[in-house]
Amino acid sequence: MKNSITILFVLFSLAVFGQDQEYQVSSYLTSGVKAPNTHYIGEAWLNGIIAGDAELGYNITKATFKANSTLDWHKHSSPQVLIIVDGEAYYQERGNNAVVLKEGDIIKCEKDIEHWHSSTKNSDVTYLALYGGEQPTTWTEVVTQAYYDKIAEELD
Repeated sequence: MKNSITILFVLFSLAVFGQDQEYQVSSYLTSGVKAPNTHYIGEAWLNGIIAGDAELGYNITKATFKANSTLDWHKHSSPQVLIIVDGEAYYQERGNNAVVLKEGDIIKCEKDIEHWHSSTKNSDVTYLALYGGEQPTTWTEVVTQAYYDKIAEELD
C-alpha cells in the first residue's frame, strides 16, 4: 500500500509539473538570412542562434560565406571565438600574418584587436562566432578585393 501511494504521488507529480513545461528549441542548421552587403565582399548568410540574451551575456552567430567572400577589418569590445564547422577560412589580426583555418579549428581573438576573416578563394566556410553582446562590432577598414587576392595567393 505504501509503495502504491508513492508511485501514485510520483506519477501525479510528473503529470502536473511535466505537462506545463515549454521548451524553446532552435537549430543552428538553418541557413539564416542573407546578410546585407554592408561590411563584406561576396555572399553571406547569418543565423543569430543566441542574440541579445542579457542573462547569458554573449551571442552565438552562425555565419556562412560563399567562396571568395570576406569581412572587412573590425574589432569587438569582448573576446571573440570562431569555431570552423565546415569549409576553410582565412583569418588575420592586424600586424600578424594571415592563416588558413579548417573544419574543427577554434581561434580566439582578444577584445579590441582588429581582425578580419573570410572564406577562402575556393571554399565556402561556415563558422560559429561567440562574442559578448554589450557593444556592436566596430568596423575599421575595408578589405579590398586586391588585398584579399594577395592573401589568397600567399596562402594557397
